[in-house]
Amino acid sequence: MRAAMLDDITELRTFVRIVAAGSLSAAGREMNLTLSVVSKRLASLERRTDTRLIARSTRHLALTEEGQRLYERAQRILAEIDEAEEALAHGRAEPQGVLRVGAPVALGRMLVAPVCRDLVGTYPKISVDLSLTDRVVDLIDEGVDVVVRIGAPKDSGLIVRKLADNHRVVVGAPDYLALWGQPATPADLERHECLQYPGAGAFWRLIGPDGEAVEVRTASRLRSDNGDVAQDWALAGCGLIMKSWVDVQADVLAGRLLRVLPDWRSDAAPVCALFPSHRQLPTRVRLFLDAMANRLARMAVTPS
Repeated sequence: MRAAMLDDITELRTFVRIVAAGSLSAAGREMNLTLSVVSKRLASLERRTDTRLIARSTRHLALTEEGQRLYERAQRILAEIDEAEEALAHGRAEPQGVLRVGAPVALGRMLVAPVCRDLVGTYPKISVDLSLTDRVVDLIDEGVDVVVRIGAPKDSGLIVRKLADNHRVVVGAPDYLALWGQPATPADLERHECLQYPGAGAFWRLIGPDGEAVEVRTASRLRSDNGDVAQDWALAGCGLIMKSWVDVQADVLAGRLLRVLPDWRSDAAPVCALFPSHRQLPTRVRLFLDAMANRLARMAVTPS
């Protein structure tokens, strides 16, 4: 029984290495194994599971749907096995394995990337794959361990951990406000150039000091599918922007942007981490979550 179990783990490790390396021959070189041994292990795994896991051709290797599902689960299983073995050998679990993180571009560059850098510097056996994109990432399909987002999803099968409170606020460059004036009410925004991007389109919803909500239809001749570009336009004095405080805080504190309608802000848009439901979260993921929460706490994210 024990020998069979060890064979299963060896085949799983070989399968994961084949996928990561991109070919059987590359996996063999990385594992210091002959091509025939790698091929036999894959064939044994497919025979035992009665499932075709990899579609092979003369040019490239592609996972089948079943292979993709097994690859995602096998990565997590093997990481937990490695941590358990390390704990037995040294009396404590040393975090290790590949941490796959996704985040929006602006938030990722400013906050997530430094946390990843520090984790790798602190824990020699952890490596990080960080993907920055403003689109919604499918954690399961894309094999991502954790995604950091602004705003909690309304409907998701994922576990959500709030890392910090946050709101979107309206800001503008001093030069723009000197030229066009400070809006006194949300309705005044309709007479301003209001830069638009996916996080703040034509309709801006703002909550007042007494909890009243208003929705303003804004207009702009500058629109982008990238929030960083819109923020660059705001810094250049091209118009006002409604953006997460976590994104504009540094520019506001430095005086490059000024708060507009300081008593008004968006609905809550907390910084959240999303991850699949696991009975036991890998140590590297828990370390990342705690490090993100600590970094955000030091920033005092919520605007005054």
